[in-house]
Amino acid sequence: MKKIVTFGLFIFFLFGLAVAPAVSQTGEEVVEKMIEAMGGRKVLEEIKDMTISMSIELVSLELNADVINYIKEPNLGRIDISVMGMVITQAFDGETAWEINPQTGEVLDRPEEVQEYAKREYLSYSAMLYPGKFGITFSYKGKEKIEDKDYLVLEQTFEDGITSTMYLDPETYLIFKAVSKTLNNMMIEVDQEVFPAEYKKVQGFMLAHSM
Repeated sequence: MKKIVTFGLFIFFLFGLAVAPAVSQTGEEVVEKMIEAMGGRKVLEEIKDMTISMSIELVSLELNADVINYIKEPNLGRIDISVMGMVITQAFDGETAWEINPQTGEVLDRPEEVQEYAKREYLSYSAMLYPGKFGITFSYKGKEKIEDKDYLVLEQTFEDGITSTMYLDPETYLIFKAVSKTLNNMMIEVDQEVFPAEYKKVQGFMLAHSM
């Protein structure tokens, strides 16, 4: 799969979401319908770990990279980025975000600014199945027009008050755009926009194959 990234190397795969439209729905009701559209609670609960291989075009740096993203429920992960003859490794062990210096092989804790972001970014399907366990709430915000089409808006609020927003296609019930907070290479907080596409079923659930 191919990803186009406009900033930073620390970009993680976002899972595909689905939802049925209804203005009167609560966030909890939307999430349950989203789970069903993705393949059902039983299918998602059986996912314990996942390995995703990607090719990335780093537009701002005019570079291409190969990426392997390892995900283990509920909040463990590692990403290996092969670029310019080096392998850049970043990971989260459930408590601490760390990285491997590609030149020396030394394992180092990532900067303090990254630690809180990592706790959110490494949450996977378990956070959707059991949001209360992670202090997460979902709110359905109605519809918003993007390029002459009305998309359903689902807001996710984390335990620390940070929010992310998903814009869902009411026809396919899959995510069209996701907006969240992240840090760029200068450790400055920015809004990250991700546009998943090419959804295909993988072992019973819908997964975006390009971004």
